[in-house]
This record gives sequence, C-alpha cells and structure tokens, in this order.
Amino acid sequence: MDCIHLTGIRSYGYTGYLAEEQVLGQWFEVDVRLWLDLAKAGQTDAIEDTIDYRSIISLVQNTVKTSKFALVERLTASIADSILASSDRVTQVQVILSKPAAPIPDFGGKISIDLTKKR
Repeated sequence: MDCIHLTGIRSYGYTGYLAEEQVLGQWFEVDVRLWLDLAKAGQTDAIEDTIDYRSIISLVQNTVKTSKFALVERLTASIADSILASSDRVTQVQVILSKPAAPIPDFGGKISIDLTKKR
C-alpha cells in the first residue's frame, strides 16, 4: 500500500494532565502517515484521485486547537479517528504526536505518542 507522510504539523492546544496545561496551553507537533492507493492519481494527475493533504493538515490543527483532554494518548486517538472518518480512501493512519515542552522537572526532552489505526 502507498503512503503519504505529513510531518511537522504544529498547533497550540489545551490537552494535558496538569490544570495549568489545560488553561495556559502548549505547542504540539504531529506527524501523520496515511496509507491509501495512489496508483490512479499517479496516472491521472487529478487531486480527486488522491487525498488533499491540506484538508488533513487543517483537520489535525483544528483537533489539537479545539480538544481539551487530560491525556495526550486521547488526543492522538482523536486525531486518528477524525482522519479515518474524513476519507474513505485512507485504509490506515499512523499519528505521532509530540509534546516538545513537557512540564516535568529536570526533563528537557519531548514526549511522543505513536498510534496506528486501521479501517
């Protein structure tokens, strides 16, 4: 199966376990991998034979901006579910959501959730 990769989708959101994360918000970064058949689009050069990735980027950004969950795991699953619901062409989706500035003392890394869902 063919894949489209969308990387570095950034959006500000209010998901987090700590109360201040849900009030102050923070940046999230999302990478998405979409599995779908690209054979026809490769022959026709027509956008209707693929998926318009601008709509997926917008969907991801909107989901991050408007969701307010305690867990980033729930936000990641919500993004994956929304993508699968938005297009019958996508047979599988992988969402990697990163929280670059986790509010954990003495931790300078980032936290990432990697979730894959099939239709």
